[in-house]
Amino acid sequence: MAVGSAALEFTPDVEALTAPVWEKVRTRVTPIEWRLHAPLIAEINRLKREKNAVILAHNYMTPEIFHGVGDFVGDSLGLAREAAKTPARIIVQAGVQFMAETSKVLCPDKTVLIPDLRAGCSLAASITAADVRLIKERYPGVPVVTYVNTTAEVKAEADLCCTSANAVQVVEVAARTAGSDRVILLPDEFLARNVARQTSVRIVAWAGRCEVHERFDADDIRQVREAWPNAEILAHPECPTEVLELVDFAGSTSAMSDYVVKRQPRQVVMITECSMADNIAAEAPATEFLRPCNLCPHMKRITLENIREALVRERFEVTVEPAIIERARLAVQRMIDLPPPERRARYDLVKARHHVDVELI
Repeated sequence: MAVGSAALEFTPDVEALTAPVWEKVRTRVTPIEWRLHAPLIAEINRLKREKNAVILAHNYMTPEIFHGVGDFVGDSLGLAREAAKTPARIIVQAGVQFMAETSKVLCPDKTVLIPDLRAGCSLAASITAADVRLIKERYPGVPVVTYVNTTAEVKAEADLCCTSANAVQVVEVAARTAGSDRVILLPDEFLARNVARQTSVRIVAWAGRCEVHERFDADDIRQVREAWPNAEILAHPECPTEVLELVDFAGSTSAMSDYVVKRQPRQVVMITECSMADNIAAEAPATEFLRPCNLCPHMKRITLENIREALVRERFEVTVEPAIIERARLAVQRMIDLPPPERRARYDLVKARHHVDVELI
């Protein structure tokens, strides 16, 4: 049961305090839902001030979290950068476990909280540090790049970390720095296959997959084209390569968001997690967002109720062993220290149609 939930009421003061948020989410949240959300939003924002806390909200959070209580919002790379900079005493990760661990790696002296310990990730669960050590034995001297969607222990075995926003850039930096013509890119198989089509660096890949994005296929895209011939279709690079071959734009969550906000297309289908469209809608009021999409069951474990309880009780603190922090931080910090691209990374769809093999472990 939520702490003191009976005391949270939709009063005129709460309504006034949360009115700017309501204007952003009113097309995605019903008035009945809002009467429940608004008191929690007001209370969470009060608690943040009281406890010197910030909330890092991923793009896959629901609109009431993303727009209502997120101090910093965005993709994994953006949130990692903000975690490294924030002067706050407490970081609440409105995301999943690997993101909270990354925040702890970058901010070992801060209290990092995760509102629900069950908020995991299929990619992070697909590979262990022991797996990476065996791979390194098999490919001595080949640099290892791990996706940020991994545990701190896995990151500790890597030379560099990457996100979907900078994976091509990181792979090429890793190859150039090591003087190698190939790079081990772990653990997302489809991200690795899609990166391989964007670079001359040879990719060694692992058979991990995102349970949200792997469910999309070419038939889904063809059916969308038939149903909405004028819609622009955007896809995340964790989708199968056959999906990227058929869409209009492919890029990270931040790149997709930028695309829609700047272009304001009449109709859009986002081949990714459902809350992406809900959150961008506030910045693109003229755009109609069409389904399909898939829900991430792990992201949806984070709610306003358990964010509030995390702050009240300062509970579910994320801990990482100091020796792991020291090694993992090197890989994450090397990623953060790379110069940002002139524009958010997108995947060249002409290149994406060229078949390039990866070496799948």
